[in-house]
Amino acid sequence: MSTRSARYPSWIRWVTLAMLAHAFLTVVRADEHTRRPGPADLVPLSCNEIQRLFITLVVRPVHDASHRLGWSDWRRRHQARSRTSHYRRQATSQT
Repeated sequence: MSTRSARYPSWIRWVTLAMLAHAFLTVVRADEHTRRPGPADLVPLSCNEIQRLFITLVVRPVHDASHRLGWSDWRRRHQARSRTSHYRRQATSQT
């Protein structure tokens, strides 16, 4: 058996796991967006934000959940302010 054929099953398992993880994040994000749109001053949850929350809340909880959720709200509010400021600056430079 060659080295290449020995690595193929592990590659398939890794790709399958990565695809399942991405599908999970996508489904959670879609469900979150349809169930409740959220406050106007927050950026909607993205797949990356859901991944960060999952890792910090479930996989490696260092702080308590309320600390992490508060941090996520702050980060999304900051992103919303940045996006608004960016669009405003773009609009003024185009006129």
